[in-house]
Amino acid sequence: MVYNTLHNRWLRLVIAVLGALISAAALNLLIVPLGLYTGGLMGLCQVIRSLLQTYLGVSLGSFDLAGTLYFLINIPILLFAWKTLGRGFVVRTLICTVSYSLFYSIIPIPSQPIIDDMLTACLLSGIITGLGSGIILTCACSSGGLDVVGLCLAKRRNDITVGKFSLAFNILLYLGCLFLFSPEVTIYSVIYNFFTATVLDRMHQQNISVQAMVFTRGDEDEMAHYIITQLGRGVTFWNGTGAYTGETVHVLFVCLSKFEIEELRHVVRSFDPHAFLVIQEGVQVDGNFMRRLS
Repeated sequence: MVYNTLHNRWLRLVIAVLGALISAAALNLLIVPLGLYTGGLMGLCQVIRSLLQTYLGVSLGSFDLAGTLYFLINIPILLFAWKTLGRGFVVRTLICTVSYSLFYSIIPIPSQPIIDDMLTACLLSGIITGLGSGIILTCACSSGGLDVVGLCLAKRRNDITVGKFSLAFNILLYLGCLFLFSPEVTIYSVIYNFFTATVLDRMHQQNISVQAMVFTRGDEDEMAHYIITQLGRGVTFWNGTGAYTGETVHVLFVCLSKFEIEELRHVVRSFDPHAFLVIQEGVQVDGNFMRRLS
């Protein structure tokens, strides 16, 4: 069921919009009432919103100006990503960005914090926000902002992840918050963003490199050809000998992302239901290894 869902573009889009709703709800219900600031582009928009309200008196009542600013700033970012990430991804991201901006603007902000303890609120909201953002990225979409820029960089360099790039940007953002707001607000905002980035990197399956070894007595040439042509991944194979049976077994080795593992399982089982599959996650891959969004 998970395999079919993640490989159906319309179901993925629906789930991605749901992820945008989860992220926006966690932000508005748990973080904004405490006067804290999220990271990334939305955090920057929140800071600009606060400055406009404080020094220029600009306010749209119950309608949060930060959501509108977020959408407007995303327009040049999406134009920048059009060539690198492709038209399909940009269109899906536009839908998720509109949804996220809308949810953020219309979800009511409680007059009093739902969770009074700042650390507990940061932990819980960080987990929920990271979960929602991770769902969006796993569905080969994005809610815009720094995720798009981070994905462009991650696609070009293996040592960059979306979470790491967001943390680097947020160092500068929170240094600005330290001068503009109280140290307490800045510190707890950093804690919240740390939890968010950590969960995000674990949820973003395309960001997790995996090595897989397939042991089969089937046709290794045909299986390798399918993996190369359909998954677009290189394969190395050799012959081994089963110590118990003494029979020849074919061993296929391939590196891919965690997102592609379910498809690999599907392929292997279709060729050989009795194949033995060994998977190791979180390996470091260097050299000619392409990161993909889907």
